[in-house]
Amino acid sequence: MVRNGLVLLGRRRDDCDWLAGAWDVFGGHIEPGESEPEALRRELGEELGIAPIQVQRLETISGDVPEPWRLHLYVVTEWQGTPCNLAPEEHAELRWCTLAEARQRLGAAHHDFPRLLAMALAPAG
Repeated sequence: MVRNGLVLLGRRRDDCDWLAGAWDVFGGHIEPGESEPEALRRELGEELGIAPIQVQRLETISGDVPEPWRLHLYVVTEWQGTPCNLAPEEHAELRWCTLAEARQRLGAAHHDFPRLLAMALAPAG
């Protein structure tokens, strides 16, 4: 989620089973029979209480630690509702971050995050 040159990130709770204490983008698993856009809409509704309106697919990235994973990344630039933490059992806090802050928080998670964050925050035009 991007607005006014900032990206919304969530810090996972310290007692989470997956990526405890780490900063993360919002989303989750694709349910059986669900498309990527359907999963995005469902997850953003469940976690943040918003409905995406303007969405652009970026890329898919993957990794092997702590187990094999794949992440389909989208930029959401317009939505209905006000983002709030509807999943306090998962996220300890939400924060709007500058590109530099987001790179610092997510850069170690995957080598492509700095480049993808720059793409997501690039001015339209």
